[in-house]
Amino acid sequence: MNRLVFGVCVAVGFALGSSAPVDGAPGLSSLDSKQESTAERPEGRRFEPFKPEATASNGSVTIDGRTISYQAVAGTLVIHPKDWDDVPRDPNTEKSNPGASEDGGDARNPTAVASMFYVAYFKDTGGKGDRGGEVRSTRPVTFIFNGGPGSASFWLHMGAFGPRRIVTSTDAHTPAAPYSLVNNTSSLLDASDLVFVDAPGTGFSRIAGKDKEKAFYGVDQDAYAFSEFISQFLSKYARWNSPKYLFGESYGTPRVAVLVNQLEADRSIDFNGVILLSQILSFDLSPDRPTGNPGVDVPYQTVLPTYAATAWYHKKLPAEHNNLEALLSEVEQFAMGDYARALAAGSELSANDRSAIAEKLHQYTGLPVEYILKADLRIDGGEFRQTLRGSEGMATGRLDSRFSGPDLDPLAQRADYDPQSSALSSAYVSGFNEYARRELHYGDGKSFKPSIRTFATWNFQHQLPGQNLMPVSSRQGTNVMPDLANAMKINPNLKVQLNAGYFDLATPFYQGVYEMHHLPMPTSLQANIEYKFYESGHMVYAKDTSLKMLHDNVAGFIRRTSNLKE
Repeated sequence: MNRLVFGVCVAVGFALGSSAPVDGAPGLSSLDSKQESTAERPEGRRFEPFKPEATASNGSVTIDGRTISYQAVAGTLVIHPKDWDDVPRDPNTEKSNPGASEDGGDARNPTAVASMFYVAYFKDTGGKGDRGGEVRSTRPVTFIFNGGPGSASFWLHMGAFGPRRIVTSTDAHTPAAPYSLVNNTSSLLDASDLVFVDAPGTGFSRIAGKDKEKAFYGVDQDAYAFSEFISQFLSKYARWNSPKYLFGESYGTPRVAVLVNQLEADRSIDFNGVILLSQILSFDLSPDRPTGNPGVDVPYQTVLPTYAATAWYHKKLPAEHNNLEALLSEVEQFAMGDYARALAAGSELSANDRSAIAEKLHQYTGLPVEYILKADLRIDGGEFRQTLRGSEGMATGRLDSRFSGPDLDPLAQRADYDPQSSALSSAYVSGFNEYARRELHYGDGKSFKPSIRTFATWNFQHQLPGQNLMPVSSRQGTNVMPDLANAMKINPNLKVQLNAGYFDLATPFYQGVYEMHHLPMPTSLQANIEYKFYESGHMVYAKDTSLKMLHDNVAGFIRRTSNLKE
């Protein structure tokens, strides 16, 4: 996912304190900030490129007129891949040491290792000594991450829930620096402590060792790294008895599904809830080039309401529709009814019925009937974005279809760039780099990687719960719906909140609804799922009013499910 924000600090209802020594952070020791030089490693000792780091600072944020003081910790935890054995091994007791490798490792353990970066915000509980620790230990804690795969988590950090927020334009390209960084009145710190986590290799996270990409870049490998991170974090900061939540956006949602199942089934760590933003659990449903999967027509159905919302926003629909939600309800019924039957008929669909469906699609998308017929009633996301405003020389956004930008190639079949990503990325990247180094006091001498190119080589093989066989390594066909369903079955108290934007053409809102309605679990567990929709896109928080709604919905969800007495 390529998008980004920051600039000039604007003092709006907040004050930031000075940096605290590392050993002033809860659960930290002064040793955490030291980095061992591999050049000084004694002979025969295992290759250890990383050591945990942490830098603490203090600040405050004003939410709904109330000032909340907090401690921020920016740091790293060292993570090993699956099958790592943490029992020390003395090479002096094994004369031949047959398993030794050139880098100091051994055949028993993989040498790949990750240093996972995080920023944690702990609300000042107002207590001292044991009482303060007790209040903190039972306060909700939410682990938050973006997706990609290959994206750092600064989007949610700087755009949604961190104490500082970058200011960007609502549906147009944000002007170049200086950018404005302001107090975030929609920070989630009023409801939960927050932990923003960068996936291995992204942001300030790093990986090293033999076969490091193979060890961390894949559906199951990635989830395992996050489960290791969370387990370590709970121990380091004494948060085992806290109400626990996962918040994932985009690819972060399949990560949540696999991760929560791993945590509950393999580690006996129950979570109170998971919050999903811009969901995709079954990649067969993606509107990106479903033409490569002929015979599977559901993606065309579940994206149709988003086409209608986009055409409505840009005033491309032939008829007037004053109520967007009423329009979308009508389109959903058509998509799963007459349209579904027409697509299922395939070549047996009559010419008259084909024309009737094309006309209806014209009414709901604004695309020409001739184009719809030429596309065999099946238009993928890139084709829609290229065509909707093509006569104006404009391409429509993918992550947020409210955005438009100059068409790079008027003769192309599909739009090959995302105007929304181009509109916001510079602000987010600049903003986080400034914020991390100036206010979190982390990052000197380090390069921040907003995104890394892992998608083409990402291992989409996934072992489903209860199965031993592995499917082919292909993005198409990857489906983690069984993981979320399994987590909800083994923990029937687990609550789920789905948040989605009407103008998201990357992970359409109705696709998420369809997935939830088809989770392989008892119907009674459907009551554990709630749905929240916004007149925004993939990053619903990119619109101020939607950000406020998102905060209120998520904060309310945490308060209702935390099992804490008011």
